[in-house]
Amino acid sequence: MPVPRGKKPTTTTGSKIPKLTATTTENQEEGPQVKRSSSPPHGAPKKRTAFIDITNAHKVHISLPGRKKDGSKKQAKKTSSTSVPAKNQANLKKSSSLSPEETTDVAAPVEELAAAAPPAVREVPAHLQKQIPEEFDIDSDNSEDCYMCPEYAKDIFDYLKQREEKFVLCNYMSKQPSLNPEMRAILIDWLVEVQENFELYHETLYLAVKMADHYLDQTPVHREMLQLVGSTAMLIASKFEERSPPCVDDFLYICDDAYKREELISMEANILQTLRFDINIPIPYRFLRRYAKCVSAGMDTLTLARFYCEMSLMEMELVSERGSLLASACLLMALVTKDLGGWSPILQFHSGYQTSDLAPVVRKLYTMLLAPPDDKLRAVRNKYSHKVFFEVATLPLINIDVLESALSQ
Repeated sequence: MPVPRGKKPTTTTGSKIPKLTATTTENQEEGPQVKRSSSPPHGAPKKRTAFIDITNAHKVHISLPGRKKDGSKKQAKKTSSTSVPAKNQANLKKSSSLSPEETTDVAAPVEELAAAAPPAVREVPAHLQKQIPEEFDIDSDNSEDCYMCPEYAKDIFDYLKQREEKFVLCNYMSKQPSLNPEMRAILIDWLVEVQENFELYHETLYLAVKMADHYLDQTPVHREMLQLVGSTAMLIASKFEERSPPCVDDFLYICDDAYKREELISMEANILQTLRFDINIPIPYRFLRRYAKCVSAGMDTLTLARFYCEMSLMEMELVSERGSLLASACLLMALVTKDLGGWSPILQFHSGYQTSDLAPVVRKLYTMLLAPPDDKLRAVRNKYSHKVFFEVATLPLINIDVLESALSQ
């Protein structure tokens, strides 16, 4: 549900980050989203955009003082418009006066050029000539669907995997004297609620977290400005991912008016300049959906892996892991939990990882999930406890012996 306009969210005790009312949304992939209205809060004046005035300027007659109407132009327009039928009639008579021989002579050169032109040969690009083993082909079923880009799907994800090397992070908390991992976790827990309330795509949430981490890796931030960084990163990610992104006023509203419009816009410029406007950062969510398709995982299995992946966003120890590796580890844990096998050859082919590569990350995920839940960080668990998400957060954690057996294969 959209953020209620008549009532502002309350502020969490002991934190600058306001807590919103926890709500649930349906899986974003399963149907069209109902976007919130961008109208202002009740009682606020209705905003007007100048874009309509500019684009329709040619239809509007503006009367300037001291300027008389020019009647000669109207008369000239009438004269030119009345002469059009006469010209058409003259052209018709001229064309009808041509003899059949003259008509044939005019058309002959056109026919000769058409006959001389060589037949068009469609060349297949070299990168599309690479053969994928039939048992590993997961895109040919979509060969008739241009929106799925079946010819380019494998190359796209290979490119994203190579691009990850440009965005490798480390544990940057030593560079932030005013922050600690708990504060970052509270911020991300709040961002999850923002994503739900604004009904944003999951890609928007993941990209916002990535941008915030890369900004914090390079810029020291005071704790009072941490929420501004998070909300501004979500604003930028919304512009990048959403078809109908929230406006600046929406983000000021969910921050309980803790910041001014000028501060948010200034922070937006700072983040973009710090990241050099290179914000197409590979995120684990895209890899997760791709790898789940390799094994035709059901929606319940994919949602369980998504729960693990979203929980990992709050873990500082997993910030340094590449998105493709983290997604693979989450999917492996979900497959083992659902007793659907381990890391199969088709997953090894498309991900480029062996089970031994995933084992250290899987163990970190297991330790994270084994820890008792923090009452201040309930957004992800509450979200995935809903029946829309198959209540995967309520499933018991897999036995460690079963998990280690799967990792040793």
